[in-house]
Amino acid sequence: MRKSLVISITMGVLMVSSGALTMALTPTIKIADQQEEINLEVMIPETFEDWKIDKSILPLQVDAETQANLDKIYNQTLARTYVNSLGEHIMLSVAYGGDQSDNLAVHKPEVCYYVQGFEIVKTLSDELLTQYGKLPIKRLLAVKGNRNEPIIYWVTIGNKAVLPGFDQKLQQLRYGLTGSVPDGMLVRISSISRDEDSAYRLQTTFIQNLLSIIGTRERIRLIGAFET
Repeated sequence: MRKSLVISITMGVLMVSSGALTMALTPTIKIADQQEEINLEVMIPETFEDWKIDKSILPLQVDAETQANLDKIYNQTLARTYVNSLGEHIMLSVAYGGDQSDNLAVHKPEVCYYVQGFEIVKTLSDELLTQYGKLPIKRLLAVKGNRNEPIIYWVTIGNKAVLPGFDQKLQQLRYGLTGSVPDGMLVRISSISRDEDSAYRLQTTFIQNLLSIIGTRERIRLIGAFET
């Protein structure tokens, strides 16, 4: 009887301690609340360099169920198509979320395109050289019927761009250990083309043009800060 009582008390203490530890390690401070409020419509210019918006073409639109899930993750989304003087089109999609804790992780394009009936036939982790450093990116090739869509995307958690998956989880953990909840951004660039190499070169030019025209603060929100 006495042994049973000791075991019960010990188990109770362990449960309380575990609960207290969980509460202590649960991030409570949102980085987004400590920064200037973001406005994607203002942050991304409608015209820059040789690019302007083509309102006749929209980037990939998701179904209602997927959109409802995205609305839980992101505070703001932006979808535009740009065209240059040569008639070349680039589709841009940006999604920003003020809470990128583990239970609200960014929604990867691999998933969005798959639920829209695309087959992801290629995926590659890579780096894109910018004027400010090497940006970690994913390259995808999404195919649906006669539509070939090469895609570049990246994820920014807090003030650092990371590859989705392990690096993303690690960055979230770093913030969590400081008691902070990071904000996050997913940026997707794509174009419809059967020439993947040419499409990726055009997308790279578009990204470099965009980064060169926005301010330092906006650039860090978009691609993070690079170590020097």
